[in-house]
Amino acid sequence: MSIVKESQYVILQQLTRSRYQLVRMLTKEKQHFLQHLIYKCNTFSQEVDSSIFGNAMMELFLEKFSLEELADMPLEELAEFLQEKSKNRFGDPKCVASTIQKAVRTSYRLDKVVEGSIDILLGTSIEIIRIYQKQIKELEKSIKRIMAGLTQTLESIPGIGPIYAAGIIAEIGQIERFDDETKIAKYAGLYWRTYQSGRFTAENTSLSRNGNHYLRYYLVEAANSVRKHVLEYQEYYAKNYNEVPKHQHKRALVLTARKFVRLVDALLRNHQLFTLERRVKV
Repeated sequence: MSIVKESQYVILQQLTRSRYQLVRMLTKEKQHFLQHLIYKCNTFSQEVDSSIFGNAMMELFLEKFSLEELADMPLEELAEFLQEKSKNRFGDPKCVASTIQKAVRTSYRLDKVVEGSIDILLGTSIEIIRIYQKQIKELEKSIKRIMAGLTQTLESIPGIGPIYAAGIIAEIGQIERFDDETKIAKYAGLYWRTYQSGRFTAENTSLSRNGNHYLRYYLVEAANSVRKHVLEYQEYYAKNYNEVPKHQHKRALVLTARKFVRLVDALLRNHQLFTLERRVKV
């Protein structure tokens, strides 16, 4: 019997899939923002060692300061602005302010009309980003409410909160649908295509593009979180990361997600909670 009732399963799937779409849209909009930022201040991303998408930086761009205004602003005033907008989250606001001024002073200058247009683009992008972030938070609240009434099987794994657990459960549904963990991995598209020509078999093949991309997304994101909390997965990721000279993170993360599928299958199939003593060996 599934740990999720039919009505809960349907709405949970809709919520987690909608969240997935919004996360993709948010990521794309952030890429647009960074493209606009290059025109505003081409050295900003390289010089400033702070989150560009934090509230303080977003407010800084919304103020539509010209590069000259930022460069000529007293360091203490800029540092105070950043500290206020970040709600005192900067350990050394003067250092951050200094790197910002260094970036704007070394950046090429734009025509005033062009710079004004870039400011409008940046402001529009910031508003879109904040709308997406707000919508994602609302969806996550609803997901957490549903998950609060369900068996916390996957949430017992360190690093797996209700959001990732919900995304996985919503796509797998009843575990009995799958004969074993290999079927789940194939359903999620976590396998490599084989290329053969005569007696030749390629060693370097790409990950399958088939499968349930919602499940693959939540499995990979969950595995990325688990590796930061569970030593076994951290070591497994590191081992695979160091085996190749390129695409290291992507390859290691996908392989870690494939290993993680075995754990998900074992816990759901046996209705177990995760413990280090009962972890799934590979």
